[in-house]
Amino acid sequence: MRLMLTLLLAAHCLAFPLDAQEENPTLMLGVYAHPGPIWEKGLRLDELGINAVFIRSVALDSAAIERARSENCRVYAEFATLNGGYGDYVEKHPEAHPIDADGNPVPKATWFMGACPTDPGFRSYRMEALRSLLLKYDVDGVWMDYLHWHAQFEDPYPLFYKTCFNHSCLTAFAEWSGIEIEGETTAEKAEWILYNAPRQWEDWRVSVLVDWARQFHQIVKEIRPQALVGNYQAAWKDEDFWGARRRCLGLDFDALAPYVDVFSPMPYHGRSDMPTSYVKDYVEYFSARHEVHTEPGRYPRLWPIVQAYNEPPVSADELADVLEYGLAAKSSGVMMFTSDSVAEDPDKVAAVKRVYRAA
Repeated sequence: MRLMLTLLLAAHCLAFPLDAQEENPTLMLGVYAHPGPIWEKGLRLDELGINAVFIRSVALDSAAIERARSENCRVYAEFATLNGGYGDYVEKHPEAHPIDADGNPVPKATWFMGACPTDPGFRSYRMEALRSLLLKYDVDGVWMDYLHWHAQFEDPYPLFYKTCFNHSCLTAFAEWSGIEIEGETTAEKAEWILYNAPRQWEDWRVSVLVDWARQFHQIVKEIRPQALVGNYQAAWKDEDFWGARRRCLGLDFDALAPYVDVFSPMPYHGRSDMPTSYVKDYVEYFSARHEVHTEPGRYPRLWPIVQAYNEPPVSADELADVLEYGLAAKSSGVMMFTSDSVAEDPDKVAAVKRVYRAA
């Protein structure tokens, strides 16, 4: 009788691996981007040890969700939160274009075009898009992407801009801080703030992003209570680039933690012109610096995303290393960027299979 019960329980766990995940936690072993390129090679996700896919919200479709789940994967959506380039939003709505300290619209940061996070029209537009996504697709979670003020951090030489000094930002800052800003022109007001209230300005910019995360979290939990809220972010330490993560990007992970279930730093070693050990070093740093959990039902967690994408080229051995390093310290998951970068290279497919199945 005991043997029969054991067999029945084992069969139940095999039949419902996703439902049992919290009670019997396993590592999250993921891939970013639509899994189509992997399927086109005649491969199954679970064959490679993949148990989660992270698909851009604009690329999601019901067939992909159904197939991924049939291959024992959870499905998460990436949501381009403050990317004003999608749909050419800032081009069509210049009031949402970030304004620099000289009073001019900022240029693109290489390929990235951010949006002003205090513009009410843009915020409403993105939050409605989030609601539509959650109502249309039963996803297991949504990851905020580009939750930062306009900048470019995915390069060896990041681009920083002093923003945003448009009317909505200046008004919101004055109301939040209680400071009466001096100056007639935008440039004069920006100069006054940066010289006379730089810390208050930095703290206010952090508070703006935290409020985006708060509303984002509220919407996700309201529509999909069991869904996770994740965040892709710069893999910078507090002191890197003279504190630029908080000062320029507006990212304070301790302040964001109440609204983030999973932090997913982006230690792209190749794009950052760093050795593969950079991934391990950062995961260990984040684990020690911020409170993250591996226990079932405890959040926030740490699931970094590492580079498989060949820009610059990443070898199969490098990919294996960064996947393993991504699981260091308190990390309870890792994912790779991107599915097509792996699918097109048999050696990378083998590396993923080796690392993930061993994990």
